[in-house]
Amino acid sequence: MAGHSKWANIKRQKARVDAKKGKVFARLSRAIIVAAKHGSSDPNGNFQLRSAIDKAKAAGIPNENIERAIAKGSGQLDADGDQWEEIRYEGYGIGGVALLIEAMTDNRNRTAADLRAAFNKYGGNLGETGCVGWMFQQRGIISVAGPVDEDQLLESLVEAGADSYEFVEEDDQTIAEVSTVVSLLETVTAALKSQKFQVLDAELRWIGDTSVAIADPDQAKSLIRLMDAIEELDDVQAVTANVEFTDGVLVSL
Repeated sequence: MAGHSKWANIKRQKARVDAKKGKVFARLSRAIIVAAKHGSSDPNGNFQLRSAIDKAKAAGIPNENIERAIAKGSGQLDADGDQWEEIRYEGYGIGGVALLIEAMTDNRNRTAADLRAAFNKYGGNLGETGCVGWMFQQRGIISVAGPVDEDQLLESLVEAGADSYEFVEEDDQTIAEVSTVVSLLETVTAALKSQKFQVLDAELRWIGDTSVAIADPDQAKSLIRLMDAIEELDDVQAVTANVEFTDGVLVSL
């Protein structure tokens, strides 16, 4: 019986991993479709598409899947099929924290209903367009693998026109996150690559102009559950919140 139980647990765990992998594949494929739809199907002339393809390859998506997504986006395949569009949703979490949700959907009504259910379940409110968007600005963010020569990095960023950088710890690895205006994202990325820096990712990201401090563990737990529930939705690509958890609040969760 113990053996059967263990095998059952292994199968359930594999199912969860496969499901998560499937969602990642779907999200990245949609990003490729939309990028190809709004620009050239040639990644050499479409930075958004090139970035989406790089992410897809890093996640292990097969080349044939990538090529199929490009064909869909450029109208070469299933022209009358899925019509994906980018849309932004806005709302409030507990404690007045503002949330900005980026989605790709072929059914706005379904996506809005799913988001509204998630907000209602965890003490938030899905708002109207523009209700919190003014609290955020879009930036170009480039992630560079460490360790790096900080003097060389700073010199390269000044020459390329980047605004700032900071070091963050992610998965036991030090990463330099470079921030730049949207119009210079491609230029700065190319400059860093030419200087032999290992660029892990280059993307547009919404950054809060101000942040809301959350010190109560129960509020922090509700907010994290809300963000997790939103991120789990099939149509959601990314979630940004202008929250700052005070020291120690996450330790108690």
